Amino acid sequence: MNLGNRRITNDELCACFEAMGFTDVAAFLASGNVVFSTDEGDAEALAEKIEKGLEEALGYAVPTYLRSADEVREIAGREPFGDDELAASDGKPQVALLAAAPGDAARDAALAHASDADRLAIHGRELHWLPAGRLTDSELDLKAVEKALGGWTMRTVNTVRRMAKKFFAD
Repeated sequence: MNLGNRRITNDELCACFEAMGFTDVAAFLASGNVVFSTDEGDAEALAEKIEKGLEEALGYAVPTYLRSADEVREIAGREPFGDDELAASDGKPQVALLAAAPGDAARDAALAHASDADRLAIHGRELHWLPAGRLTDSELDLKAVEKALGGWTMRTVNTVRRMAKKFFAD
């Protein structure tokens, strides 16, 4: 959300969601993570509504990657990499939320970019990435991976776990 010259506060972002009729709206961190309640059940129509509402309010396109509370809890609990892989890495595990689960060809094209230094796994609509160290030191061609999978929004797994704990704890 806050890229380049585009700046929006969490309060402003929440106000946009409230203006669209959502309730229990809360933002988490300053990176476009919004939690809300709605009775609307069609996720695709809901994403379109949010994208349209945000574009009208902000004046620019805002790709939207929705996950239900159950899905956030599932992502937070997922362990796509083994203990040995995690122990060998100094990097922070990442998760990219995709708009849709990739087909076999897209999946294979994305996973072909994995290496010992940059491990990749795909589960449903999420790409998991375990870099060996800092993201800026990685040689992973993220543009090529994104080209194979389509647009995404990426968070650290820790961010997803913190969101799940704060908003969706059982």
